[in-house]
Amino acid sequence: DGSSNIDCNVSVGTIFSVFEKEPWSEGDESDILRNGAACVCAGYCVYSSAVELVITFLGGAVHGFCLDPSIGEFVHTRPNMKISTDGDKKIYSVNEGNSMYGDRAIQSSVHYFKSATKPYSTR
Repeated sequence: DGSSNIDCNVSVGTIFSVFEKEPWSEGDESDILRNGAACVCAGYCVYSSAVELVITFLGGAVHGFCLDPSIGEFVHTRPNMKISTDGDKKIYSVNEGNSMYGDRAIQSSVHYFKSATKPYSTR
């Protein structure tokens, strides 16, 4: 999302997940209100000066693609993406404007991230 940022020239994006259609399904609300374990594909796309797509399939690796406008296709630019295992960056992301409305566990976590001996960075 980020549609409220469009007028600020900031990146916006789409987060998605894909589920297999249940054989008995008639195409109703139960098709989208499902457990995440049933997800067969998920990813996100960020639209900015560059368009990036990150996608994974059930049990598979995470892959990044960048849109090449000269050919009008996504190019596989980051195969087998992984989060660093050595923990070199401590980053948290939270909607600061609404964090006061979160439950006690969320508020405590945000406080810890901000006040640790070496505070986490925010995104």
